[in-house]
Amino acid sequence: MIRATRAFAGTAALAVAFAAAVLLAPLSGPAHAADSQDIERLGKFQHWRAFTYTEDGNRVCYMASEPQKEEGDYDRRGEVYAMVTHQPARGTEDVVSFVIGYPFKKQSRVTVDIDGKKFTLFTHEDTAWAADKKTDEALVRAMKRGREMVVQGVSNKGTDTTDTYSLMGFTDAHNAIDDACDM
Repeated sequence: MIRATRAFAGTAALAVAFAAAVLLAPLSGPAHAADSQDIERLGKFQHWRAFTYTEDGNRVCYMASEPQKEEGDYDRRGEVYAMVTHQPARGTEDVVSFVIGYPFKKQSRVTVDIDGKKFTLFTHEDTAWAADKKTDEALVRAMKRGREMVVQGVSNKGTDTTDTYSLMGFTDAHNAIDDACDM
């Protein structure tokens, strides 16, 4: 659970950084997030984007994508995206997370299906994570090899959602964050 606590700590900053980078900045230049962190765009790789920024003097590298298709019987939903994060100063790499745009049902699980290979993630508030490093590594391997990723979850109101992501460009974006964080 220590790993999960570390993941929670960085999620808010990454969410602000991602939203600012995607929504406010042109692809060719850096973005300036609401919390005054400078975000450098490493590039757009088909359906994935790669970024880096400095937090407390340490480099953070991450990649993100939005779903190609969102399904569910809901009226409103916040930002939805998948991320893979490296934080070398914290000793973490390839931390996979999904921000789903609503609070998850308490103690629910999320299913991730990558071309038929299934993973189960735990949830907290609006984010889902793998329980351990081994699962993160397996997810990233599957994402590199895969074509499509389907993420299914349940909101605190009982609404089932299904988000479908393209994995086109995943490997190139991952290589960009590996290079930027010297992984």
